[in-house]
Amino acid sequence: MSGPLELAGGKVLVARDGVVTIITINRPERRNAVDNDTAAALTQAFRAFDADPASRVAVLTGAGGSFCAGADLKALADGAMYPPWAGDPDGPCHDLLSKPLIAAVEGYACAGGLGLALRCDLRVAAEGARFAVLSRRWGVPMSDGTTIRLPRLIGQGRALDMLLTAREVPAEEACDIGLADRLAPRGGALAAATELARLIAGFPQGAMRADRASLYAGLDLPLAEALARETQISAAARATEAGDGARRFADGAGRHGQLPPASPAGEHP
Repeated sequence: MSGPLELAGGKVLVARDGVVTIITINRPERRNAVDNDTAAALTQAFRAFDADPASRVAVLTGAGGSFCAGADLKALADGAMYPPWAGDPDGPCHDLLSKPLIAAVEGYACAGGLGLALRCDLRVAAEGARFAVLSRRWGVPMSDGTTIRLPRLIGQGRALDMLLTAREVPAEEACDIGLADRLAPRGGALAAATELARLIAGFPQGAMRADRASLYAGLDLPLAEALARETQISAAARATEAGDGARRFADGAGRHGQLPPASPAGEHP
């Protein structure tokens, strides 16, 4: 793994592990609460990953055994003004990236930390992790996309339960209801998320990214429009990767469930 790049004076660290980028919120003394400098650094890190042809999947995590406690309320109490992380074009929860982002959650992902976890494609939660809208206790509304992404992920009823009551959802329940996608041992979220990232990075990238883009593009479209959009998005991969993959399958690479070896970084962007 390459040495980390420090952003915002070390509040965010960015490291490369082969074709995987690891982005770490590095404010353990604040349980990785995010101030404005940290939010801007996260946006910078996400966009740099998305523009890097040699990096295929990113993992977002927090230092010191906690994912993210949300916005830094001490900074808010001192007069800081927080732009909405999702609604602001430069907010860390605004952009839809072209490549997968995985959250590795230890400890708390609460308030804006929940929003950051939800802006990821997948969430790996360690035993002992908790997801919650704890900002409910302090009168701070969610402006990080949680009210939009949470019900789409777990349904309206469960989302309202979390939003209205501030109850904590443990990692095991999060996996049961679809809020988290993998359960890892305590302390093992980053390793499990990185392993998952390498699995995704090993597939032909054009088709994988086309399917991902089609899913997001079709969420709010009528069925006929969504199907037409899928056809449009998948065209490039069908014209390139599909033929190559079919030939490899016919040559025996797909027998007994064996996956083909990962193609070199940067191929099939």
